[in-house]
Amino acid sequence: MNTAVPSTDLAGKLLIAMPSMGDQRFANSVVFVCAHSDEGAMGLIINKATPEIDLGMLLEQLSIDTDEPVEGEPVHFGGPVETGRGFVLHSPDYTSVVTTLEVTDAFHMTATLDILEEIGRGTGPADRIMCLGYAGWGPGQLEAEFAENGWLVCEATRDLVFSTPDDEKWGAALATLGVNAVTLSSEGGRA
Repeated sequence: MNTAVPSTDLAGKLLIAMPSMGDQRFANSVVFVCAHSDEGAMGLIINKATPEIDLGMLLEQLSIDTDEPVEGEPVHFGGPVETGRGFVLHSPDYTSVVTTLEVTDAFHMTATLDILEEIGRGTGPADRIMCLGYAGWGPGQLEAEFAENGWLVCEATRDLVFSTPDDEKWGAALATLGVNAVTLSSEGGRA
C-alpha cells in the first residue's frame, strides 16, 4: 500500500481517509480533489449525505421551481469550509454560462446558482453530486496529512463517483487499490 506523499497534481483523483485520520469530520470519507497546487488544495466529500436536507428542499429554500423530481436526491456535506455555499460536481454534459471548472474530461465542478436553476428545469447535468461546503488545505497541509498516513489516493471513475451508493464508496475506493477495509489499522509505519 503506497501512502507516500504524492509528487503530482491530485486534481481529479479521490482521497480515501485512513482510520488514522485525526479529524472525525473526515472519518471514512472519500474526497474528490477539484484543485491542487503549491498554493493548496480544494475538494468535495462525496460520500456523506446530510440527513437534514435533500435537493428538493434546498431548491425550495432558494425559490427555484422544479420541473424535474429532485426530492430525495441527497445534498452532501462537502467539507467544513464555507458550509453555506453550494458546489456541484458533475458530468461534462453541462457547462455553466457563468463559470464551470473543468477538473478533468470526465468531471466538472460548478458553484453558481445557474446550475441549480438548470437542474430544477431538468436541463442540468445527467450525473451530479450536490455539496454544501468544501474541504480546503493550505500550502503543504495535504502533503503533511499524507506523510502522517491520513490518506490514500486512487483514480476517480464515473461509476465510483456517481453510481456507487454513498455508504459503499469508501470500501469501493479502497478496493480499487486492492485494500480490504476490514484489514486497515489506525496504526501506520514506514519500512
